[in-house]
Amino acid sequence: MLKVENVVKRYPTGDLALNGVWLEVEQGQVVALIGPSGAGKSTLIRCINRLVEPTRGRVLLGGEDVTALHGAGLRRARRRMGMIFQEFALVERLTVMENVLSGQLGYVSFWRSALRRFPARVVAQAFALLERVGLAGFEDKRADALSGGQRQRVGIARALLQDPRILLVDEPTASLDPKTSRQIMRLMTELCAERRLAAIINMHDVPLALMFVPRIIGLRAGVVVYDGSADDLTPERLTEIYGEEDWTVTTRAKARRAAAADDGEGAEDEGEADGAVRSSVAQDEARMGGT
Repeated sequence: MLKVENVVKRYPTGDLALNGVWLEVEQGQVVALIGPSGAGKSTLIRCINRLVEPTRGRVLLGGEDVTALHGAGLRRARRRMGMIFQEFALVERLTVMENVLSGQLGYVSFWRSALRRFPARVVAQAFALLERVGLAGFEDKRADALSGGQRQRVGIARALLQDPRILLVDEPTASLDPKTSRQIMRLMTELCAERRLAAIINMHDVPLALMFVPRIIGLRAGVVVYDGSADDLTPERLTEIYGEEDWTVTTRAKARRAAAADDGEGAEDEGEADGAVRSSVAQDEARMGGT
């Protein structure tokens, strides 16, 4: 569905951000993109939708070469790529509903959008999306009155209103507390499963990625050094991606998540299993912080 073929990005300063990236994402597949700061994660996401122009290589979405498109063709391609930002990218003075409806700006005329005259069908979809992301009743609240988690939910609803084929998500939990981060990750992965949406999620939180995302891609210095299952992401692999570090907490989080999931199979929902994992990880982090 999405193919990235030998993508290179060198900035005018001479800095090489991406150095021959190859990857493929199938419909409905959710991928976590991890790696140290400066590895090229955000640049890769922006090269896919051409917010950043690749120096070389191709990006194909549904067989169409996005890197060869210009003007109206590029705008049409971008409709199929929903973007979710770390800092939410909401218009603070607008209401929640107005921000969500901005996801349709690629479909309606300038005058209709300026006058906020969206088709009734689109408005109904926006109401339904707000209910799905847990913001029913917030339609008329201004964006600057929302919490960080609520703002990210608005960003998710806005992206989905585009009716995309893939979500490109840039550090969606970096500004959120741990509990809200898990809620947002759970919401995104559930929505992708419901809609058979592909997603690439740029993340710094490796334990969180292991908790929710089955496929991990590791970038280091603009090169893919790991592409595989979360279950196979060993301490040795993490060292290859990030360098030497004590990965005890990360590996314990993965093992205890698996054990908690097994123990929680008879529970009413997955919350009990996730709670066991969170408690174990918190205890480990507290012990390590005290040494």
